[in-house]
Amino acid sequence: MSFARRRYDVAIVGAGPAGLAAAITASGYGLDTIVFDEHDHPGGQIFAGAGAGEGPFSVARGEALFGREYTDGAVLVAAFHRSLALHVPRATVWAAATRADGAITLAVTVGGPVARHTETVEAAALILATGAQERPVPIPGGTLPGVLLAGAAQRLLKGSGVIPRGRTVLAGSGPLLWLLAWQYLNAGVVVDALLDTTPRGRIRAALAVAPSFLRSGYARKGLSLLATVRRRVRVVDHVDALAAEGGDRIEAVRWTRRGVAVTQPADLLLLHQGVVPNLNFAGALGCALRWNDAQACFDPVVDDWGGTTVADVFVAGDGGGILGADAAQARGHLAALAAANALGRIDAATRGRAAVPHRKALARALAGRALLDRMYRPADAFRAPDPAVDPGTVVCRCEEVTAGAIAEAIAQGATGPNQLKAYLRCGMGPCQGRFCGLALTEMIARARRVSPAAVGHLHARFPVKPVTLDEFAALPSTPDALAAVVRVTGTH
Repeated sequence: MSFARRRYDVAIVGAGPAGLAAAITASGYGLDTIVFDEHDHPGGQIFAGAGAGEGPFSVARGEALFGREYTDGAVLVAAFHRSLALHVPRATVWAAATRADGAITLAVTVGGPVARHTETVEAAALILATGAQERPVPIPGGTLPGVLLAGAAQRLLKGSGVIPRGRTVLAGSGPLLWLLAWQYLNAGVVVDALLDTTPRGRIRAALAVAPSFLRSGYARKGLSLLATVRRRVRVVDHVDALAAEGGDRIEAVRWTRRGVAVTQPADLLLLHQGVVPNLNFAGALGCALRWNDAQACFDPVVDDWGGTTVADVFVAGDGGGILGADAAQARGHLAALAAANALGRIDAATRGRAAVPHRKALARALAGRALLDRMYRPADAFRAPDPAVDPGTVVCRCEEVTAGAIAEAIAQGATGPNQLKAYLRCGMGPCQGRFCGLALTEMIARARRVSPAAVGHLHARFPVKPVTLDEFAALPSTPDALAAVVRVTGTH
């Protein structure tokens, strides 16, 4: 598609709960709003396929499989379609630059694998609703065919109705792992085992914040879900080591508990160790990041409205810190109100009044969040491999760099992940460090006996998604647009 205009008041990257909420509010205040969505239909990961006629399930069937959130997603998607925001599906925003006059130029490739074209768009304000991504889980054998992350499996289920066949094992820690097991059971899938790596003692550590959790919406739903899964699936608690075994593909999972190793036959292993913010776009644009020790990841530095350290750039939803889908919607509305105020469409007093219901919704969503963080902060052993125990474990999949090679580079003087990038090409592949960056930081921190905050993170740069030379060459040749993209990508 070709955009109706080249300059918008607000551009939104991402069409999950935060992006949709932001678009509804921004367009509701008369701001020309455009939403770039990498998928065919809006909804993001959590509401994938929830729009009427946009997924493999009816709303009624979707609610039976996925719970009330599916109906909530359908309501949000319908409200988005009624708004005046322009939705651009199959759109990859791979570069952005701020201009001296305050405008933000975006480079966007649109279309499927055959009919693709690249354009530039300008916006007065940018809302990044890039959401969360799964934390990397580097284990021995983790690159074997048949080993996937749980979020990918959930996307196949929600977006395409694809369910696994054969012996299926889920392994890891966090709410999504249990949610996927429950959704699989609803879809008629036989889950052979759930290997829970949550360390011992976490329940005791979480008791201090249990009252707020019990008053939250998480409690009834979460406890009922856990009980259902435990009743119908073999659950092994406190697993402290995992490995995938096989030849051309996975054939078994080897797990250890209290020093006893067990080999479990498996055709599919789904791994999960929680989710972390998808930061590459914000980082490449120059937004400051900080270490969040409670969730063991980096977050962008944002204010109460989602404002970043870059003028007129806002982050909404889990891309600004993991708080969940309900909080993401509230944060999307707040970011849009902040953008409307920054662009002079509403004054601060109006912004404050309009924010009241969204602040209340956010407070409700945050109740009980502390318990989830304490319970499901991933164990040290699963955030980064021990090179002394598993030197052959692949940490950087794109460049096939092992834990042993990383340990050797650290011993030779690499003090940060960007030095490792220079030594070993870690983080230089198509994923731009999304699935090795945190593990690199943790490995260096442990070797140097310092905090991850002291080590720092990989420096992202544009393009944040793989693009072909054809796509780059297809950029409109207007001097301003081309100069902006060339400057941020370092292309000469």
